[in-house]
Amino acid sequence: MSSTANWSYTAQATIWRCLGRNEDGILTFDRPVVIKCDYGMNARKGSLDIGRECVIKNTIWTEYGKASVGDYLLIGKSSEADPISAGAEEIIHIQRFADTFERNADDYALFTGGD
Repeated sequence: MSSTANWSYTAQATIWRCLGRNEDGILTFDRPVVIKCDYGMNARKGSLDIGRECVIKNTIWTEYGKASVGDYLLIGKSSEADPISAGAEEIIHIQRFADTFERNADDYALFTGGD
């Protein structure tokens, strides 16, 4: 972790990586992982690259680089196996930023929301 991230990412969030759908068509998830982050509310209407309209609810800034669109994220710490029961929101967009000062680890903005 870069020294900049060490002092700025002081909050926690929980991420559930989506594994896909099972034979019944139900989403399945890996176990929850707690990450260091910072966050802000971003409630605004936007459009995804494919033209689908969505509402962006939260932006989470982190060095955690394993998140993907379709994973679920909750601000705060949770050990709940089901992200939907925990109140997590789907990650609908990710932006990557270079670690400009130390080149240790890139930073990511994870945007949650939905239709």
